[in-house]
Amino acid sequence: MSERNYLRKHKERLPVIAICYDFDKTLTPNEMQAQGYIQSLGYEANEFWNKSNGIAEDNDMDENLSYMYMMVNEFKDHHKLDRKTLEAYGAEVKLFLGVDDWFRRIREYGLERGVLVEHYIISSGIKEMIEGTEIAKKGEFEKIYASSFYFDDKGIARWPAQVVNYTNKTQFLFRIQKGTLDINDPGINDYFPPDEIRVPFRNIVYIGDSDTDIPCMKLVNTYGGFSVGVYNPAQTKDKVYKMIKDNRIKYFAPADYRENKELDLLIKNIIERTVFNEKLESRHYNCFKEAMES
Repeated sequence: MSERNYLRKHKERLPVIAICYDFDKTLTPNEMQAQGYIQSLGYEANEFWNKSNGIAEDNDMDENLSYMYMMVNEFKDHHKLDRKTLEAYGAEVKLFLGVDDWFRRIREYGLERGVLVEHYIISSGIKEMIEGTEIAKKGEFEKIYASSFYFDDKGIARWPAQVVNYTNKTQFLFRIQKGTLDINDPGINDYFPPDEIRVPFRNIVYIGDSDTDIPCMKLVNTYGGFSVGVYNPAQTKDKVYKMIKDNRIKYFAPADYRENKELDLLIKNIIERTVFNEKLESRHYNCFKEAMES
């Protein structure tokens, strides 16, 4: 197998905070597929998911692979399942209030305080649909990790290229931590001294809404980062109450991304804490090196 040059990110002069987001019901009120695409296949959303989950259960199949199978299998009688079609449906996805300018505002807030803020998507949804959203087209994300399709030479989706489920989501946190962002980069297994880690877990924020985010939330919590549960302001807080009681999240807030709302103020507090915490960490490593060299 020939060696490949992977694009890698390295430790920066400024501290880096990585904010990682689920997509469905975190940035948008509903599953992305249920905002037009499923209906175009002649299904109601619940009907589609029930059939998809039934296929998964009957065949010991991953539920995400099952719905992707249905997308590939059902499109034939309706429309082409190509990248352009998926992006077009992605462009119709509705976002929570404030999401459209959230990423820019938070980056600017961080820079004003000497911190680089980067935004990442880690989602079981469809990457090509996410890429069709206005926020993705504006280049708001350093990387989008999501389920995606292999397209043949005619541009038609034929097979899953990647499938992202609730447990394998955690691998992407380690990629972000080390800057080995390419999906096949074996550098994720390399050893990095603690003071050379690009984004220590203490500087990772994970924002999600449900059980599918729990492995990432738990991992971030365990290693000193910040896990945040968000909920639709029009619905109950039952899920976030359970997650905080089960020690899955540290904080919760409405999925309202507008300036000076709860979530906005919380993330700004995390940025401000990082400024001072990283000064202390830097001091610690300098003391440690001096002692080791004595």
